[in-house]
Amino acid sequence: MKAKVIFFAVFFGVILFNSCGSRTSGNKQVFHYNETTGIPTLDPAFAKNQAIIWAVHQLYNTLVETNDALKIVPSLAYRWEVSADRKVYTFHLRPGVFFHDNDAFPGGKGRPLTAFDVAYSFSRIIDPATASSGAWIFNDRVKDKDSFKALNDSTFQLTLKSPFAPILGLLSMQYCSIVPREVVTRYGADFRSHPCGTGPFQFKAWEEGQAMILQKNDHYFEHDSAGRPLPYLDGIKITFLDSRATEFLLFQQGELDFINDIDPSFKDEILTKKGQLRQDWQGKIILSKHSYLNTEYLGILMDKNNPLVTGSPLRMKAVRQAINYGFDRRKMIMYLYNSKGMPAESGFIPAGLPSFDSSVVKGYSYNPVKARELLQSAGFPDGEGLPVIKLLTIPIYSDIAGFIARQLEEVGIKIQIEVIPKSLLLEQTAKSQALFFRGSWIADFPEAENYLSVFYGSNPAPPNYTRYNNPKFDALYDQAMVTENDSLRYKLYQQMDQLVIDDAPVVPLFYDEVVRLVQPKVKHFAPDGLNQLELRRTYFEK
Repeated sequence: MKAKVIFFAVFFGVILFNSCGSRTSGNKQVFHYNETTGIPTLDPAFAKNQAIIWAVHQLYNTLVETNDALKIVPSLAYRWEVSADRKVYTFHLRPGVFFHDNDAFPGGKGRPLTAFDVAYSFSRIIDPATASSGAWIFNDRVKDKDSFKALNDSTFQLTLKSPFAPILGLLSMQYCSIVPREVVTRYGADFRSHPCGTGPFQFKAWEEGQAMILQKNDHYFEHDSAGRPLPYLDGIKITFLDSRATEFLLFQQGELDFINDIDPSFKDEILTKKGQLRQDWQGKIILSKHSYLNTEYLGILMDKNNPLVTGSPLRMKAVRQAINYGFDRRKMIMYLYNSKGMPAESGFIPAGLPSFDSSVVKGYSYNPVKARELLQSAGFPDGEGLPVIKLLTIPIYSDIAGFIARQLEEVGIKIQIEVIPKSLLLEQTAKSQALFFRGSWIADFPEAENYLSVFYGSNPAPPNYTRYNNPKFDALYDQAMVTENDSLRYKLYQQMDQLVIDDAPVVPLFYDEVVRLVQPKVKHFAPDGLNQLELRRTYFEK
């Protein structure tokens, strides 16, 4: 009991964190947001969802990172070279980077970052004892931990088994954050709640289920163009209220500095059907939008040896294409999502990636006449003789499923909707037990390969939930992975995307959009295509 009292005294007694949101104490500025899902860990080896990624991003750095245009730029590594065979990457580390102060270091003072920390951090990811959810990023990319070498304190070398053009994108993921061995060793499994990185903010306190406090790192290595040290903020306060209604109320009261996404229960109160801020909110809050690297879709199992497929009309390409033509994506987005997102009338690769080009990759738009023609060519005129097709979805997407089912019935395709828990849907799709299912694919890094790997024949599920297997597609994929020239690689991506769309193992629904409600005082706080929480240059207007 005494220990808990001391904790709360520290937690709430620090003057920096007595303030909420944009309210300040003296000249201190603390950014306040709410995380409805909670944060289970601050160990970057387990940064598998947005809630963890956002917090980890404040505490750690990676060798390279993405800028607001989603281009790979230097971070801990200020430059790098690639060997002629494109298998060896040599990174030169930025000098003057220190880990946060921690009791595991001599005297409790943070020590300089070295290339040995990079080698340790990457080896830790692939170590089975770590059981990192990010171990997949190096699967079939490196031979073993000897592929990660510190040539000296400031030079790190990564050796790949074969060329892989998007490797820098993988290295920008939070899984690849650099951690110090002695802190991980000291805390073991409790490193999750005793994080130590080189990032712009450092860990201060955490009452699980209540709030988390991050404090400005006064020794952070980055400066702005005028030479001022980053970050501008003095701290971050994260609360864990699980009610979106309560979250919205606190935002209205100025207690939260922004809300990510708009809950369906109050979207009509804030947005018009065209996705604009309603007049009574204008001037009071800022509506911030950006294309989001997330494709929402329906998946169709394609494994010809699976009994679910052999007895289903979905084995026929014409039926799959008829489904794609048979409903109005534009109307769906407008009426169900208040125009949040873009109808997926091109490929599986979403808008926001440089290889996206709707003039090159031709998808499906609403064409009931074409849908009926395809059904007739498949032997089901006006849907006659076509069995009922079951669609598996999860509760929050039942409205989309209902909309699609109603429109498909008009062209002769009867859909039976089955709503199941997300965990069960994931299990069934991983085991090829779902014939027709709702899915979404959010980019792990800003490269179209992330989306096309979903259809690579050799890949298991995940990511290849549809079990799509097309030798022509696979050959293009293999060629793209060794193509260094971006423009040429993008053309290969577009050819692959078109092949998928033509074969129709998926029904793309819409390309998602980042939507944020932001307090007017918050400045330099813009979303990007990965919906990263970037706070290094954020500040409050006084």
